[in-house]
This record gives sequence, C-alpha cells and structure tokens, in this order.
Amino acid sequence: MARVRLSVAERRAELLRAAIEQIEARGVAAVRIADVASALGVSNALVLYHFSTKEKLVAAAFAFAAEDDLARLRKLLGRRTSALRRLRAAVRWYAPTGQAKGWRLWIEGWAVALREPALRDVTKSLDQQWKAAIAEVIAEGVAAGEFRCPDPTAAALRLTALLDGLAVQLTSYPGAVPRSRAQEWVDEALARELGLPAQQQ
Repeated sequence: MARVRLSVAERRAELLRAAIEQIEARGVAAVRIADVASALGVSNALVLYHFSTKEKLVAAAFAFAAEDDLARLRKLLGRRTSALRRLRAAVRWYAPTGQAKGWRLWIEGWAVALREPALRDVTKSLDQQWKAAIAEVIAEGVAAGEFRCPDPTAAALRLTALLDGLAVQLTSYPGAVPRSRAQEWVDEALARELGLPAQQQ
C-alpha cells in the first residue's frame, strides 16, 4: 500500500514522534537514525534530509516533546478557576505519580545535555518556562488573596526541584518510594509553599 504524501511539517512531526518513541525505548546513546527510519518504514536518507545529523534529530525531538508538555501545562494553568485549583492540577499532572508522559525521556535528556549544548538549550528553556508559568499562577493567587507566598519564583523552583527529584527516584529505582507517599509529599510541599492549613492540603 502506498504511503500517504505528507507535507514537510507533517513529515517532520511524524519523524519526531518516532524519534521520541525510539529514545524512550533505547536511550539516547543507543538510538540510531536507522531505528527511526525503520519504525516508520522510510529510508535513512529521508530522516537525514529533514535532520542532517543524529544530534540535530535528538535535539529537535526533545524540543517537540517540550512543546507538547508546555502546551498541556498552559491548558491546565489557563482554566477559568482559582489559582489554587490550577496549581494543584498542574502539579499533580507533572508529578511522577501523575499522567505526564516521558519521565524516562527527560531523565535521558538531562544526562545527555551535560555534553550536548543544543540539547542543554532545549532542557534549560523547558525548565525556565515551567518555573515561570508556576510562579506566575502562584503570584496570581497571592494577588487574589487565595493564599500567602512571599516569593513565588523561589516557591516554583523548590516545587519543581522536588518533582524532578521524585521523578528520578520513581523512574530509576522502582519501589524505592511508594507512589502514594510521593504524592503525599508533593501535596504537603504545595500546601507548605502556599501557607495553607493542613485541611486544605
């Protein structure tokens, strides 16, 4: 059966989705251009036409995944409800016990970013945008009198650092921390940062 002819943007998106799947399955170091091509039944040359090197393909795949995650975050934080509800929804989704996909992908990305400047730029940008979005909603909640937080930027940094650290533990060492306990810690940390009483956790 003949393949459907895709636009350049559609083809790139297809290749990037396949690259993400292969990175999650094999790891950045092991994945090859041939793996991505084989997964889609296309030639290596086609992949290289769109992404001239493996490094460029990997960096673009992480950027693609980051945009997907950020779009979901913006949707959660853009809801017409209280800042507290939006924050809880975003933190629970992002937490390693939530529905966010790809913690294995991001842990791989952080490791490779130590040596690859292009990937470092992608992961750094994602990290900054996540923190800024969380800090902005915390500031909105403070302004609306929903809760207290003297430094929304620092609170966002502490929350995301906890979430990232728990993600490494739960993803890399299954069973090291019970998922229910990790979720309790996340809920407690959010309540503490916002100065909420125990019954509002």
